[in-house]
Amino acid sequence: VQLVESGGGLVQAGGTLRLSCEASGIIVSINAMSWYRQAPGKSRELVATISRIGTTTYADSVKGRFTISRDNAKNTVYLQMNDLKAEDTAVYYCNYIGVIWGQGTQVTVSS
Repeated sequence: VQLVESGGGLVQAGGTLRLSCEASGIIVSINAMSWYRQAPGKSRELVATISRIGTTTYADSVKGRFTISRDNAKNTVYLQMNDLKAEDTAVYYCNYIGVIWGQGTQVTVSS
C-alpha cells in the first residue's frame, strides 16, 4: 500500500498549485481520502476530505480556495489550491482513512 504525492513547489502569493496523490494497493473510491498539512513548528492539520460518495469538506482556512477531487480511473486524489497565501506554506500529506500516509510534498508560498 502506497500513497505518492506530487505537485508541490514554490509559488507567489495569489498563485495556484495542484497536488496529486497517486495510490497503489488501495482503491481511493472505496473510503475517505484526505489532505493534511504541517507547517514548521505546528501540528498536522486536516485540510480537506472527500468521502466514499464524493462529499467534500474543508478547513475554514481554505474554504472557497481549495478543491479536493478524485479520478477513480487513475486511482488518484487531487488538491487544487487557488489564491495561495503565505500561511498555506507547509508540507502537504495525503491520507487514507486516517491510517496510510504519503511521504508529503512541500508547498512554499512567497509573499
